[in-house]
Amino acid sequence: MKLTKAIFAAGCFWHVQFTFSEMKGVVKTMAGYCGGRVANPTYEQVCSGKTGHAEAVQVEFDADVVSYSELVEVFWEMHDPTQLNRQGPDVGSQYRSAIFYYTEEQKKMAVTSLAKLQKKLGASKKIVTEVVAAEGFYAAEEYHQDYFKKTGRKVCGI
Repeated sequence: MKLTKAIFAAGCFWHVQFTFSEMKGVVKTMAGYCGGRVANPTYEQVCSGKTGHAEAVQVEFDADVVSYSELVEVFWEMHDPTQLNRQGPDVGSQYRSAIFYYTEEQKKMAVTSLAKLQKKLGASKKIVTEVVAAEGFYAAEEYHQDYFKKTGRKVCGI
């Protein structure tokens, strides 16, 4: 088993966590906050938009079963990477699209995948997804973890 971590932000973290947790080879997921300026932020602080964090999900996966590239492909499919600071009814920089990379290899794969998708979309739609170093991931409060599984909900923002 070759355990590896990745972090993705694609709007409400409940949906992102649920989608990744259903993938074969994903060992663990954790809803949290990444990309901000405040240590150990709370949900309320992140929702204010003042901390700079995105709602994100850390994915721990067995790279012998599922590749980082496969995770990135699922990331593109689960949201609209052309929407700036929003996904569906959720609006604000905390809902931005981002890939937070741990290694230069992850960065290269993410940038290459983004460029490939942008070429496919053409000039009419611009991908706004950030590809940035994973620094300061903070776990969200327990009630956010596996929220869809706990509540039976299947949508965010309602």
